[in-house]
Amino acid sequence: MIRKMGYRWLLRTRMAERGLFQTSDLVPLLAERGVHLSREQVYRLVTQPPQRLSMDTLAALCDILSVTPNDLVEVEVVNAQVARTAGQPEPAPPVRRTIVRRPGT
Repeated sequence: MIRKMGYRWLLRTRMAERGLFQTSDLVPLLAERGVHLSREQVYRLVTQPPQRLSMDTLAALCDILSVTPNDLVEVEVVNAQVARTAGQPEPAPPVRRTIVRRPGT
């Protein structure tokens, strides 16, 4: 069975609950806690789910908003489990064509 997991990033919601409506409001609050991010980095952190997040940044966000990591990240199943039946062939992998050229040709 294959189970694809995803998550919902709830930073903007938690900010709104604390009366923080502008992403730039987080910049000085993070800096007070030793996390120095540009306004653009903070904007992306708030508006897009991060693929990677340092523990220092996560801890600072939790402290600023008085929440736990569970309040910022909601894990969810993206697609339901898929069971393969016996005798069902596996799907063929996608075909990738590669062209090899010698230098100078």
